[in-house]
Amino acid sequence: MEGVMSQITMLGTGSAMCTRCYNTCFYLKTPAGGMLTDGGGGNGIFRQLFRAGIDVENIHHIMVTHVHTDHLLGVIWLIRKISPLQYKGKYRGNLTIYCHDEVKAALETMCNIMIPQKILSALGNTIELREVHDGETLQVDDMEVTFFDIGSTKLKQFGYRATLPDGQTVVCLGDEPYAPVAEQWVRGADWLLHEAFCLYRDREQFRPYEKHHSTALDAGMIARELCVKNLVLYHTEDTHLPTRRESYILEAGHEFKGGIHVPDDLETINLIQHNDTT
Repeated sequence: MEGVMSQITMLGTGSAMCTRCYNTCFYLKTPAGGMLTDGGGGNGIFRQLFRAGIDVENIHHIMVTHVHTDHLLGVIWLIRKISPLQYKGKYRGNLTIYCHDEVKAALETMCNIMIPQKILSALGNTIELREVHDGETLQVDDMEVTFFDIGSTKLKQFGYRATLPDGQTVVCLGDEPYAPVAEQWVRGADWLLHEAFCLYRDREQFRPYEKHHSTALDAGMIARELCVKNLVLYHTEDTHLPTRRESYILEAGHEFKGGIHVPDDLETINLIQHNDTT
């Protein structure tokens, strides 16, 4: 599909307790496929996919970063939706869910409790929970994806580095700050998706460091130090949505002079091969 660029569609940009935007999750689309990262905290994932024009029938790869409810529960709803579609012949092919061992165990347990048995029978057959390991590289459609442990100080969490068909690299660090253990995967990335729980100036109000999160200023420092080309900020608080883009770009820009993107829910970022400040 020559000439078709890769894109990131942000289905949600908010942190766990947000009510004015959906929990952070996004769809990385490539010319020949794509991968959903996390599912948010409920069946609102269906609304977000519908509004974004992404058909559930076209989602064949999902990466789940960790077991927190605001990332995991939407994936259970997708399993609940896709299994009957497979049975009825309305969903072609299999669904692969990439996750580390703790996420796999949580999904198996929760699905066994929450999903009817006749639907659950797809799990392990047409729906695969594919356990991935630190540093493991897999081909996901037309992407080469390396999954890695982000070095969380809270609970086990994986991110990934995806090499796109045009050679660009996209790095996702889940919803926690960069840790030095992940340097080999983050350094020099064309696109870094990094959480920014709040502005540094608002740290006393939101206390990001106590919650294992960081600020827009911190994310800008990381992007500069690791020679990243473009920075995407997400997983924020939701009390300043009308001014969030401007204020977060301004603060991160004190440290980082590359492209800075602070998307709203349902916004699509075209992954073009040059710095492009939103």
